[in-house]
Amino acid sequence: MGARKRIRAEKIKEARKSESFAVLRNVPTSPRKMRLVADMVRGKEVNLALDLLKFSTKEASKRVEKLLLSAIANWKEKNEGVRIEDANLFVKEIYVDSGRILKRLRPAPQGRAHRIRKRSNHVTLYVDSNVSNENQEN
Repeated sequence: MGARKRIRAEKIKEARKSESFAVLRNVPTSPRKMRLVADMVRGKEVNLALDLLKFSTKEASKRVEKLLLSAIANWKEKNEGVRIEDANLFVKEIYVDSGRILKRLRPAPQGRAHRIRKRSNHVTLYVDSNVSNENQEN
């Protein structure tokens, strides 16, 4: 049973090597607000996603735009001979995890205190090429 798990994990690791990704850690925004922006670009073509993020009014969209540019740069490093226009890049996967929560106390009436939770999050974004997927299927 342990050997099968290890083999499956190695296959997943090999598949991940063909993709490019970028990770953004400890963003001082609540995960719920960041997920709204992540849902906006999931599965979209890279140029369309960049346009959506650039003209979005959400604060989190600036950080995700920068993260997407980083993932594209990582893809360029892995695939030096390929042009981005020919590669047909798209946002394969993006997910937002909860980060650390800073807990603060705010004074309340009658000697009480309310707890304030300042949330943060981690964003992971995977970029992949449609061209490589077509070659693998044939």
